[in-house]
Amino acid sequence: MFRGRQFDFMGTRRIWFGASLGLIAISVIALATIGLNLGIDFTGGMLLDLSFEQPVTAAGVRAALEPFGLGGAMVQMVGEDARNVLVRTSPIDELTRNRVFAGLRERLGEFSTVAVDVVSPIIGRELLDASLLALGLAAIGMIAYIALRFEWRFGITGVLCLLHDVALVLGASSLLRLDVSAPFVAAVLTVVGYSINATIIVYDRVREHLKDWRKEGLPAVVNRSIQQSLPRCVNTSGTTLVALAAIYFFGGKTTQDFALALIIGIGVGTYSSIFLASPLWCSWRERDERNRQARRTQKAVPARSR
Repeated sequence: MFRGRQFDFMGTRRIWFGASLGLIAISVIALATIGLNLGIDFTGGMLLDLSFEQPVTAAGVRAALEPFGLGGAMVQMVGEDARNVLVRTSPIDELTRNRVFAGLRERLGEFSTVAVDVVSPIIGRELLDASLLALGLAAIGMIAYIALRFEWRFGITGVLCLLHDVALVLGASSLLRLDVSAPFVAAVLTVVGYSINATIIVYDRVREHLKDWRKEGLPAVVNRSIQQSLPRCVNTSGTTLVALAAIYFFGGKTTQDFALALIIGIGVGTYSSIFLASPLWCSWRERDERNRQARRTQKAVPARSR
């Protein structure tokens, strides 16, 4: 696809830096003003496990819940006979629950209640803390790994790009009102791993060509490295996005938010791996080289005067 085409990634890096800063600002404003659409995994709620005598559909269950203000409940079909259903709702009292059960029986027929579980907000808080801890430990581990394998600047810029990716996924989730639940956390952590993998592919090619930087110049070396890594990054992401698109359109409502979060995250992760990670490292390295050269010049001037 990209054979014979040359792209000036380094010449346009300021455009991409500015675009990313703008997207981060939009994400922060969205999170501050709109917030996340937290699911019952975080806010607490009720999980109903129902077994119907006749086959039902998720759309039919949601329609039966609509008159009770529970149309936004997560409905998941379990098993192949279309009789077992998991319903995740906001907290409801026993009187409301009995009314809901009566309405379901009226519209969908008899069913038995397998289980009724109450999810405490305390458990949701523990899940949030565990998620943040997992993300923090992953970031520290990646900095250490990349710093040992490459150099410390690669580690810092790689994690900055990860934070960029997570911020944009959260911002998009806020704007699109995606359900933030345990599967969403899994999607974010998957994006983190996917993004750092794509970034390391480019970093590895940069390290391979670094021996030529004094002859060609650092931007030229980085540009060539990104160009050579581009087909692999785009092809890998493209095939993954096709599979996720199939899940989003044909997998049912219960998997749509999960699939969409992954689609956004992998798209953003691919973008940051190509347009941000190595150019950001290059800008940092160039600045350090200029400062080092300035210090050498300052030391050389007094020596000549003597």
